[in-house]
Amino acid sequence: MSITSATLRTLTLATGLIAGLAAAAVAAPVQLTPADPQPSGLKPGLSVRYAYPSDVKSLGAARNALKYKVEQGAPLKGLDYRDTELGENVLTSKRAERVVADIRGYVRFDAPGVYTIDFLTNDGLHAVVGGQLVGEFDGRQACEETFAVEVEVPQAGWYPLQALWFQRTNTACLHMRAAPAGKRPTWMPNAAFGH
Repeated sequence: MSITSATLRTLTLATGLIAGLAAAAVAAPVQLTPADPQPSGLKPGLSVRYAYPSDVKSLGAARNALKYKVEQGAPLKGLDYRDTELGENVLTSKRAERVVADIRGYVRFDAPGVYTIDFLTNDGLHAVVGGQLVGEFDGRQACEETFAVEVEVPQAGWYPLQALWFQRTNTACLHMRAAPAGKRPTWMPNAAFGH
């Protein structure tokens, strides 16, 4: 059976269309689920519990550390913690190194739409907003970006936020950034968080 040039063009177009649809499906924004009911009377910032393991190199080790001795920490003002100096305590914890944080609360989006979210983290992070994974890095690194994720915010309001974060040694940072799709993400203001 011979393939005519018209058949070849049709196959090429069909293959391109399928590839384009697959790429669009992969790139489609993940839909966040708002808190239901919407919370009222929230305190500013985010709730945090700390564990202080003898060592931590992965998210798995961080999760395990939270099964043992855990301490409630002072609330985080938000998620804009710049790179620390050597020896400086991280977030609101009592230590500068080998710290695990279980962070919970809500983040507010003032308008519906598609947003790009990313984080800067040193070291590991697993962040879920509105039921969707929006930031992850499992390992150790300097203060660097996670992969950006496009999310669809169906309505203005509060969205549940849970994050597992760890810092092993030296310096640490944790930032959440967001912006409407097509714009460069910028720091989320502290006022966008509540618990």
